[in-house]
Amino acid sequence: MQQVLDTQRDFFCSGRTKDLDSRKKVLIKLKNILKLNEQALYEAIYQDFKKSEFDTYSSELALIYHDIEDAISNLKRWAKPQKIKTNWANMPAKSRIYKEPLGCSLIIGAWNYPYQLSLCPAIAAIAAGCTVVIKPSELPKNTSAVMAKLINNNFDPGFLYVAEGGIPETTELLNLKWDKIFFTGSVPVGKIVYAAAAKNLTPVTLELGGKSPAIISQHCKLDITAKRLSWAKFLNAGQTCIAPDYVIVHSSIADKLVAAIQSEIEKSSYHTDNQNYVQIIDQKNFDRVSRLIDNNKLALGGICDIQNRTISPTLLYPASWEDKSMQDEIFGPILPILVYDKLDDALKRIKTLTHPLSAYIFTEKSSEKRSFLKQLSFGGGSINDAVMHIANSNLPFGGVGNSGIGSYHGKAGFDAFSHSKSILHKGTLFEPNLKYSPISNTKLTWIKRLLKLG
Repeated sequence: MQQVLDTQRDFFCSGRTKDLDSRKKVLIKLKNILKLNEQALYEAIYQDFKKSEFDTYSSELALIYHDIEDAISNLKRWAKPQKIKTNWANMPAKSRIYKEPLGCSLIIGAWNYPYQLSLCPAIAAIAAGCTVVIKPSELPKNTSAVMAKLINNNFDPGFLYVAEGGIPETTELLNLKWDKIFFTGSVPVGKIVYAAAAKNLTPVTLELGGKSPAIISQHCKLDITAKRLSWAKFLNAGQTCIAPDYVIVHSSIADKLVAAIQSEIEKSSYHTDNQNYVQIIDQKNFDRVSRLIDNNKLALGGICDIQNRTISPTLLYPASWEDKSMQDEIFGPILPILVYDKLDDALKRIKTLTHPLSAYIFTEKSSEKRSFLKQLSFGGGSINDAVMHIANSNLPFGGVGNSGIGSYHGKAGFDAFSHSKSILHKGTLFEPNLKYSPISNTKLTWIKRLLKLG
């Protein structure tokens, strides 16, 4: 691992990543390689957890291709020096902010969207001019292997390289001195990454998780709410960091909402044979998720197929804040449904929890939308939808507090792997004597005026 980093350090110091056209060529090459090998990507992810071509393209490859095209189209504008107003105390002068790559970056991907969550940060790093080592999750071993094969056989390892392995290899990587670390995963592992980065004062982006709430008002459009909510929750069998982790619904429509969600689940007929559902990633997570099912509150589902490693879409109603399913992020196809009478009470209760990565509200009432936005702190989210905000690369994606540090996608991703270098271009036509000796009260008066005008 040290040899890989040394190779990338030499490559970066050569200045070869600074050229914008070279970055674009790498991005174009990456897209072409992925396009040519889509079938191998589909087969690998199906072997890992039976994800269909439809879901793989729509929730992974489409986002990757979009990020590449977005970076290619906007790279010149993102990298252009930014003109900044100069204060009077520095006249005559011009001020600029220059974007420069941070250097050698380490990207640690997650298993739930193994292509997207490894390659989208890498695209941002390449666009910014960094060298990249990608460490995919070892859990979906076939997707890890196919990414390593496609990238390591086609790119200079000094610029882009995939390092496979498990905890020992990740630990070794984290012991090295990187210029940037980008991690997607759980909060406990995020703390380990953060602590390792702190030893070298390495800047980090942490994309973590948390219990993302979906608030359902009595003023929502019930049918479309149930449709969008069900799709967002059971996409990827609930193994989505921004999936609604639980629902809290107004008491007057709670039974109707449960019935509407049940209807949507039945219409969708979720099953791996129907190519609209996936397995739980491994036995450990299968056991963890299945233990959260409370048969006394089971409104739908709860079928655990240990042989095929699937758990059917499951509704727990009426759930309570004390339930096992409400103690930690579920990360599976279980949806607890709680009830509230007053929106302010629901918001106050949610605020007692750690900041989630996402939050959602379904309502047609403007005052409720304002209360939701004003009172809750979360990474990002939607009003009258769920999960889909990730599809807009113009919206920075990231957490806050316990759910993460920093953001990416689009220009935010370019900025995440860049340093903003502030430069004052000072003119030489003349030099005021205000700051030089001998000092005087008159000079001090003028300095105060100029700084005030700043």
